[in-house]
Amino acid sequence: MEIRFSDIIPVPIPEKDIKQSEVWNRDICFNAAEMILIYADSGKGKTTLVNIIFGNRKDYSGDVFIDGTNVSQMKYDDISVLRRNKLSIVPQGLALFDELSMIENIRIKNRIFNFKTETEISQMIKLLGLEGFENRKAAKMSFGQKQRVSIIRALCQPFEFILLDEAFSHLDVGNTEIALNLIKSEANKQNAGILLTSLSSDFNDELIKYRV
Repeated sequence: MEIRFSDIIPVPIPEKDIKQSEVWNRDICFNAAEMILIYADSGKGKTTLVNIIFGNRKDYSGDVFIDGTNVSQMKYDDISVLRRNKLSIVPQGLALFDELSMIENIRIKNRIFNFKTETEISQMIKLLGLEGFENRKAAKMSFGQKQRVSIIRALCQPFEFILLDEAFSHLDVGNTEIALNLIKSEANKQNAGILLTSLSSDFNDELIKYRV
């Protein structure tokens, strides 16, 4: 997959933020199998960028192309197919169902795709330190636990790019490393790209970094 930006400027955004950005009003391209970090202070547009790629926001000038197709010109059905087959996401708000248990939140996604076996899901749960919490309702989990559940859920579908919007913000260094290594392993199986946003640029040198 190729994601290409041509002179993207969100509405509204201060002129000074456009001038300082390595993303806004630039021509840049993200390719499958790349690991990309978008970093900046709060309020600079990291989540906006993710939502533009995912097709949730249309309030911008410029163009975004996914595999040569302009996202702003895609119909709803085209966006739906893109999300089912090529783009997975861990949104900043996580979008879990609070009334459902941890395992129900994961299975409700996996049933759409039948992408992971129960054994594979159990292995991911154990790896991310969530074993024993399968039947706990999401409303009763900490935000860091919810982030790990949302990561597992995002891995229960095929993708060519996975979008991680501050997906590690409530995880310690050790759990962040474990979660990122799991995501990298799953992405490598599909020759997929990883795009993550963060307040910090303090990630390993494997990532291609852009200040938004």
